[in-house]
Amino acid sequence: MSWTRTHDGAEPMRLNKWLAQAGVCSRREADALIADGRVAIDGAVVQDAGRKVEPGQTVALDAAGQAELAQGMTIVLHKPVGYVSGQPEPGKIPAVRLLTRDRLDGPGQPPARDASLPPIGRLDEDSRGLLLLSTDGVVAKAVIGPDSDLEKEYLVVVEGRVTETALTRLRHGLELDGRKLRPARVTQVEPQRLRFILKEGRKRQIRRMCDLVGLRVVDLLRIRIGPITLDDLAEGRWRGLSEGERTALLTPRPVVRDSGAR
Repeated sequence: MSWTRTHDGAEPMRLNKWLAQAGVCSRREADALIADGRVAIDGAVVQDAGRKVEPGQTVALDAAGQAELAQGMTIVLHKPVGYVSGQPEPGKIPAVRLLTRDRLDGPGQPPARDASLPPIGRLDEDSRGLLLLSTDGVVAKAVIGPDSDLEKEYLVVVEGRVTETALTRLRHGLELDGRKLRPARVTQVEPQRLRFILKEGRKRQIRRMCDLVGLRVVDLLRIRIGPITLDDLAEGRWRGLSEGERTALLTPRPVVRDSGAR
């Protein structure tokens, strides 16, 4: 079954650039797919990467092309505190050490011992919850690419007095490293527990945001990245990303104007 999407922009665009901007693949991958005859415009196979897609035309990627792009491995892990997301400094334990057969909880195969599985969006050593590790460049672009608009959701336990003024500042108006933060959705779910929904991922962002309003984070749990949720995956356990989840990550979402005040 082919993947299809209609070009809803106002101007024509080169096919390889359009595929890359749609989050389907990189431009280099688009060039290869087009050359192999895997891409069609309005039902006609195109083998010229420079061919332009006109507004209203429908682009299709055939099943073989989709399978080729999906060959990368993506892991869904419930990272405990005490593990680092990526390459560790001496004395630190990388999260990839958890990807053993006895910790597998669902579909998937353990990666080779020497496999490189970079994290897609870091989760600090002293934070826990949902972590994606992947060799799939398309998935990585969808989650952390410059045009990504995916939400990341966290449950955060804090010490200090949670006031409406603090919540308002957390939602909108803070700066880190001289740059204004995007609006955040921050709600108080219990006296000392907050829910954060962000669309960016600055270094230790939530902890630093809380510091700015006089709160100290004592526990941080990430429970969602876009459509991927932690659900009942136990701490320290992992599984492979399903085809349905990969498709959901790559499916465009409607743009919602968010004031950050909810």
